[in-house]
Amino acid sequence: MSGTEDQIIQQTKNWILQVVIGCNFCPFAAREFKLDTIRFRVEPSADNAACLHAFMEECKRLDEEDAIETTVVILPNAVPDFDDYLELLHMAEELLLEFDYEGVYQVASFHPLYIFAGATEDDASNYTNRSIYPMLHLLREDSVEKALEKYPDAEEIPERNIRYANEKGMDYFKKLWESCL
Repeated sequence: MSGTEDQIIQQTKNWILQVVIGCNFCPFAAREFKLDTIRFRVEPSADNAACLHAFMEECKRLDEEDAIETTVVILPNAVPDFDDYLELLHMAEELLLEFDYEGVYQVASFHPLYIFAGATEDDASNYTNRSIYPMLHLLREDSVEKALEKYPDAEEIPERNIRYANEKGMDYFKKLWESCL
């Protein structure tokens, strides 16, 4: 593990503040961060089964605790390879279907080596989803829908993020990302 659980959570919070909120990649994150409604769960295991178990435990926690808006399951020792991460992500999405969570929760994907389909490894736009640790971000589907209804031109967010990332460039994001550690 790269550090203690508290260090890993703090580094993840730094990344959210400096990259996700600071670059406005998610215009909805700042509100939840300020309200302290984001739960952070570190799963130290490198085992996929343990990671998926933690993911499902967090679904159940969201069922029971309305005060938690969203949960970030941080996997500091798991899936260092991006293709392996995509496989784990697929399994997590399958579990949402299997346990009737489709339409209730959705999972957003973040990984240190994130590469969008069709993008090259050195494309700055990958930093819109590059996190300092592999993670599975659980979102309440109804909250996402409500937020998108209130946000003008929400469908343009991904394209705006790509433009911003490409304008700033790889060096900018590498330094910003490293400053979170």
